[in-house]
Amino acid sequence: MGDTEAHLKKFEKELAAGTVSLVLLAVLAAAREPLYGYQIAKRLEERSAGGVLAGKQSALYPVLRNLSAAELLDTYVEPSVDGPPRRYYRITPLGRKVLREWIEAWTATRKFVDTTLKS
Repeated sequence: MGDTEAHLKKFEKELAAGTVSLVLLAVLAAAREPLYGYQIAKRLEERSAGGVLAGKQSALYPVLRNLSAAELLDTYVEPSVDGPPRRYYRITPLGRKVLREWIEAWTATRKFVDTTLKS
């Protein structure tokens, strides 16, 4: 591992920890119907282009459970013809309100970071 690789990995891990909830809520807010975990992971994968969330499907499930426990998501389970039952997730009205606030906070943070990095 190179001199900077470990630092990059640590930074990516910390960055992902702070953004996964935001992007999960955004994906579910944009969905026309409830999604199960694999569908959510695929949508994130399509958008990530190898970013900090790439290849981290298993890491999504604890976050989905936490968002559900916080009443930001509704969940239900349906049997699957192809395998085990699937848990579906849908954003709640509270989740939509929280998402709007998080987007404002993210936008302000991103502007600050971008401005600082350009200095």
